[in-house]
Amino acid sequence: MRMMVNWNGRITPLEEACLPVFDHAYLYGDGLFEGVRIYSGNIFKLDPHLKRLYDGVRHLDIRGMIDYDELKQRVIDTAEAANAENAYIRISVSRGTGIGLNPENIDQTPNVMIAITRLALYPPEMYESGVRVVTVSTRVMTPDSLDPRIKSIGRYVANIQAKIEANRQGAGEGLMLNAQGYVAEATGDNLFIVTDGVLRTPHPSCGILKGITRGTVIEIANDLGIPVVEDWLTLHDVYTADEAFLTGTAAEIIPMVELDHRPIGAGTPGKLTACIIKEFRQRVRVDGVRLGVGARR
Repeated sequence: MRMMVNWNGRITPLEEACLPVFDHAYLYGDGLFEGVRIYSGNIFKLDPHLKRLYDGVRHLDIRGMIDYDELKQRVIDTAEAANAENAYIRISVSRGTGIGLNPENIDQTPNVMIAITRLALYPPEMYESGVRVVTVSTRVMTPDSLDPRIKSIGRYVANIQAKIEANRQGAGEGLMLNAQGYVAEATGDNLFIVTDGVLRTPHPSCGILKGITRGTVIEIANDLGIPVVEDWLTLHDVYTADEAFLTGTAAEIIPMVELDHRPIGAGTPGKLTACIIKEFRQRVRVDGVRLGVGARR
């Protein structure tokens, strides 16, 4: 695979790609992004990712965005140009180009970037032994500032600060609370816990991003007959859970075995977690958009 970038419809190798210095996402974080996975030549859940992106475009009132079908085809074309069999796709949209906060004073032609690259959020051994997590002091953004369902570029400064805090404590990940002290999400992942055979995850109103992988896990649980509850969770619920795991496009599904130096359950990846991971790994290769033969050489 060769890393490729599509900038406003023009595909180039990564090393030849460039962007305007006055791009509004670069200057102010005024834009949106999606991360999408390719597994064995299959773009997993592309349509749900694009729907969330276009919901964000409407919410942020980004004008003049290319239509859905055109963006979808650009993603496919770029992935095929990269001969991508297993890869990470980054899609970014900025409001336009120009200096100054006022959108009325810039060229409001959205800049649309698609990059085909690789991304590993955690080392491979953590998927076997599980990740150790600490609660961080940085809180998730509140909906009276910006709705957390919007995957905007600027909001991730808080997540990066939370990740730095976790790194300083030597943890694999940081768990973020909301302003009321309820559990929200990790710095780049959604959280699930298992209690008495019931799968529980923070309710969207807790300030989480409604992750695509999170939704896939809920689908899997429903298909397997595992009860799922979207709930308001406290740290006590996580400390006393039988199992826990994190989910995300970059993270996939990773067992969580410790929080704040307290083992979760037996302190090892749980059986229900393993069952969901197995089913997830089967689905990622068939549920999505199949790339052309040239992309899988």
